[in-house]
Amino acid sequence: MNIYDHIDANNRRTVAILLAFPAALFVLVILGSYLVIQTGILTYARMGVSYFTLISKASIDTLQNSNLEHLMFGEPGSEPGVSGQTIQLTMTVFPWMILVALPWIAFSYCKGSAMILRMANARAVTFEENRELFRLVENTAVMAGLPTPKIYFIADDSMNAFATGREPEIASIALTKGIVEKLDKDELQAVIAHELAHIGNRDTRLMMLTVAGIGCFTFFGEMILHGGKKGRKINMRISILFVIGHICLIFGCVVAPILRLALSRLREYQADATAAIITRNPDALARALYKISKNPQVEAFDSSSLFGNICIVDPTKKRSFSFMSKLYATHPPIEDRIAVLRKMAVSGKE
Repeated sequence: MNIYDHIDANNRRTVAILLAFPAALFVLVILGSYLVIQTGILTYARMGVSYFTLISKASIDTLQNSNLEHLMFGEPGSEPGVSGQTIQLTMTVFPWMILVALPWIAFSYCKGSAMILRMANARAVTFEENRELFRLVENTAVMAGLPTPKIYFIADDSMNAFATGREPEIASIALTKGIVEKLDKDELQAVIAHELAHIGNRDTRLMMLTVAGIGCFTFFGEMILHGGKKGRKINMRISILFVIGHICLIFGCVVAPILRLALSRLREYQADATAAIITRNPDALARALYKISKNPQVEAFDSSSLFGNICIVDPTKKRSFSFMSKLYATHPPIEDRIAVLRKMAVSGKE
């Protein structure tokens, strides 16, 4: 399998994982709707619908006389079966959940890059400050066919790097002081090519959107359940809102992170392969990854788990090889990435 085969395979897997996000949420909503219907709490399900209707400035009296209730629960005395009611409730709740998430995702899409750079304590580097680095980034960007990104420094002697930005024209690359000083020119160019690959492949935008979406569902799940504690506890605990709150938390804290991290691991392989194409030197990136893995922890990155997803090497201090740790790993094992790059180097010489 050559470099292009690796890229094609990763692209197919990425599409499958992206489709799994709405599919998993839809399945959870179906299960939650089934729970509401099967337990016979239609009265409280109607109460949940009234909450949604109030959001859209409709009165409860209007709801009781509208076709919406008839659509969901049928005419009095002629209600559909459990399956029919489950589907009707799902098709009412699911669009609302997506609609509520959109403003949050839009804000993260527009402001996420600047927030990430501030959280990393990164500062912009001027041309006069490091001309050699500027030229290296500029030359590598030309090789990749991309605009030259803004360059940021992180004052830390450890070695790591990340890219951010929703579009290549406004993208940025952040490099630690240690990675610039401790890697040779070929290795540093390979790291820069890896980050440019994330930009060119739109991984920076993709991961920002997925992280924002997951954060949205987690936040609203906690808000709904917390609000229930202050209100009528018995009603809330058996109402549709209580079920929705748990759906949001299960999706945001359990299911979606597994999919997101699987996506992140695939995009790392993809960026490695693309960087090898840009530099025509897979071995340089393999050497760089080995060196970075010895000291990837950056103090500023401890403020958020987000950096574990966007850095070239996982900057967290935890090193575990259990099944669960692998399932929630942000990156493929360094040994696997290096092995793939070595194979690429060998196949490129043949």
